[in-house]
Amino acid sequence: MSVKLDLFVGQSGKLGKDIQSAIFKHKQQQALLLSRQGFAGDEQADQKHHGGPDRALHIYPQEHYAYWQQQYPEHPDFVPGAFGENISLTGMTEEQVCIGDVFQIGQATVQISQPRSPCFKLNLRFGVPDMALQLQLTGRAGYLLRVLEPGLVTPGDSVCLLQRNWPDLTVRIVAWQFFNYPLNSLFLKQLLACDALSDSWQAKARLRLEQGYVEDWSKRLFGFLPRS
Repeated sequence: MSVKLDLFVGQSGKLGKDIQSAIFKHKQQQALLLSRQGFAGDEQADQKHHGGPDRALHIYPQEHYAYWQQQYPEHPDFVPGAFGENISLTGMTEEQVCIGDVFQIGQATVQISQPRSPCFKLNLRFGVPDMALQLQLTGRAGYLLRVLEPGLVTPGDSVCLLQRNWPDLTVRIVAWQFFNYPLNSLFLKQLLACDALSDSWQAKARLRLEQGYVEDWSKRLFGFLPRS
């Protein structure tokens, strides 16, 4: 597997009236240092739910943009970088990559840690009230990576697969099972056996097994909790 990439970084700013977000990313033309916290010059407004070692990078497959443009033909914003990704490329959709895959990107080495859990800031960014939910239901949310070896990454660099230890855990399958069959105990045990899965997803899988209960997604998907 060898594909070429575009790079995007962004600073935190206002999204709507009261929300801070760094979802607006800008295409880069020069090499950037990729550290264990992400690209130099990239920010996360909400560091509790975004960023950190397990979520240093977000990749979004370019193939999905045609689908969203077809769904919303009047919308001008469905172009690479619009979903807040750091890397945009083709040939690495959620069906084609797996949790734990290790890639060489320029001088850096990275590893897929989890599917993206889409949040309500996507609704605000596109002006579509259920955009985050649509990403979750369709499986077109992209995925997050940790940085194993920092290094410089240049636009147009190749992305080369170095290692695949969990071929049964494609990002697509993991996201689909996690969100659509969230209490499937066999699958949850399979996730817990994958030590490349992010700590946050491991913790959720463990709690589901122990408590038989699924965490409430309302705040993440819509920005509020349902009234009791």
